[in-house]
Amino acid sequence: MAMIPNQLPRLVSDPTGRSLGLDLPPGALAGPADAPYLWSGHDAAGPSAWAALRPAARAAGLLPVLLGGEWGLDRWELMPERMSDPADHDAEEVLAGFWESCAADETEASHAGWPGLAPAQPSGTDPDRAAADVAELLTEPGFWLADARPALVPARRSADIPAVIGWTGPLNHENDVARLCAVLRSWEDRFGARVVALTFDQLVVSVAAPPRTLEEAEAVAAEHFAFCPDNVTQGEHGDLREYARSALVDAPVWSFWWD
Repeated sequence: MAMIPNQLPRLVSDPTGRSLGLDLPPGALAGPADAPYLWSGHDAAGPSAWAALRPAARAAGLLPVLLGGEWGLDRWELMPERMSDPADHDAEEVLAGFWESCAADETEASHAGWPGLAPAQPSGTDPDRAAADVAELLTEPGFWLADARPALVPARRSADIPAVIGWTGPLNHENDVARLCAVLRSWEDRFGARVVALTFDQLVVSVAAPPRTLEEAEAVAAEHFAFCPDNVTQGEHGDLREYARSALVDAPVWSFWWD
């Protein structure tokens, strides 16, 4: 995978990251000593961490992400060496392939064939501001990511974060997460999406420009179904239309879970 200059090795001798303009809490690096692919804090991020980290981190070529659930290398099985480059894949080809291989067996809505990519949505909302707002909301006390840890990844764009760290959450659906990252890149471009959080098997994305109507949402729902069939087949929505209506119209957060 094409990588940007990795500043994480500097945290070995400068764990607070002050030489990079950061003020990091206690944490640890993951990966080879000369080329770590992840820094993660030891304690919960708290609602203000994302907004506080991002400007200086971005200037240093690092992007924030929240790590929720039981974070640990032994549990998560990160495998960056197995992942390709998201730039090597076409988002529509990836989604169309998934649609043909698994979605067509699951729902009558797919029998008409792959419907194509949903149109881009206009937005006046800054995607990074939207991501910060979602990160703050999800880490408030009582919310399901309240205990999530802050993390930094050397990535050019948030869509690449799962591939850079070798996240294996969708392993039962796709073992090269870079293919899914190609779709995330497309969602960045069309919907102002940003990867906000990862757990062992969940991905949370902020959305600055969600679909506004049911018709627009149904077009996006087809992409979600190909990307993560479990969202519909093992969720509470019943079918694509209900999923679109209840989970996508004006929704600032998209969440995906793979069994």
